[in-house]
Amino acid sequence: MKMSKLSNQTNSQDPQAVNSRVFVGNLNTFQCSKTDVERMFQRYGRLAGISMHKGYAFVQFTNPFDARNACHGEDGRTVLSQTLDVNMVAEPKPHQTGRKRQNKSKTGNDW
Repeated sequence: MKMSKLSNQTNSQDPQAVNSRVFVGNLNTFQCSKTDVERMFQRYGRLAGISMHKGYAFVQFTNPFDARNACHGEDGRTVLSQTLDVNMVAEPKPHQTGRKRQNKSKTGNDW
């Protein structure tokens, strides 16, 4: 199966595009290529673009419903020995900010 030529552009400010964008964190980008990411996510719907970065990627779907399904299907999946953190860009996970706050409060200075 031949991979389509996807755009590297995933940062459109169009509200439909923002609601169709998925963040893929904890991604082993040393071993995982853009084509691998495309294969992983194309089963959920049509992709408009993928932008790869060190340790993470953004996947742009053409449909918000497909993007949400991809989050539910791929979040927590282990790929190349790393557990993926997949969520909608427009809706960061609540536990991400909570975890940081929780760690800051554990300074050992509880009198």
